[in-house]
Amino acid sequence: MPRRLLCAALMMIALPALAETVRPLRLAELSADLYARGLASGDAVLILTAASLRKSLELRPEGEQPLPLDWQAMLAAAEPLAAGDAALQGLIADIRADVPKGVAAGPVYRIAGIAPGTEAQIEELSFRGGAYAEVYVEAASGANLDLTVRDGDGRLICADTDPGPIAYCGWTPAADGVFLLTIANRGQSATDYALMTN
Repeated sequence: MPRRLLCAALMMIALPALAETVRPLRLAELSADLYARGLASGDAVLILTAASLRKSLELRPEGEQPLPLDWQAMLAAAEPLAAGDAALQGLIADIRADVPKGVAAGPVYRIAGIAPGTEAQIEELSFRGGAYAEVYVEAASGANLDLTVRDGDGRLICADTDPGPIAYCGWTPAADGVFLLTIANRGQSATDYALMTN
C-alpha cells in the first residue's frame, strides 16, 4: 500500500505540469477515461487523479448547469473506496481545498440533452484559421455519443465514432470560418452531454 500512496502523491504533484503541456480538452478526455477505469477497477487512486485533473481545467459554464461529470462527483465516488485509509482521505481533502490560481480561463462548456437515436447540430461555432481548434463531447458513463465536424462547405473535417460516452475532434482550420458540429446519440437512452470548445 505505501508504494501505491507514493505513486498517488507523485501523480498529484505532476498534474499541474501535465496540465500546462497538454491541451485542456485532451485532459478532460483523459480525466473521464481515468475515472471510468477507476470505477471499473474500484481504484480510488485513479479516481482521485481524474478528479484532480478535472479540477485543474477550470471549466467555465456557458449557462448555469453543471457538467454531467465534475470533479466533485468524482471525489464523492472515491470516498467510499478510500474509507479507512487516512492517506487517501487526506488526498481527497487536499483536492477539495486546492484553490485555482488566477482567473478562470479554461475551456467553455455548454450542457444539452439528446434523445436516443437522434442528432443535435450546432452551427454557430466559429474558429480562427491557423489556430488549433478542439471540440470535446462528454456524457455520463454508459452513453454512446458520436461527433462530426464539417466546414462551411459541408466537407467532413473530423469524426469520432468510437463507441463510448466521450468524443474528441481537433484540427487546424486553414482560414477563419464557421463549422457545423453534429452530436449523435447512438445509445439506447436519452442523455445529457457537455460540449466543450477551446
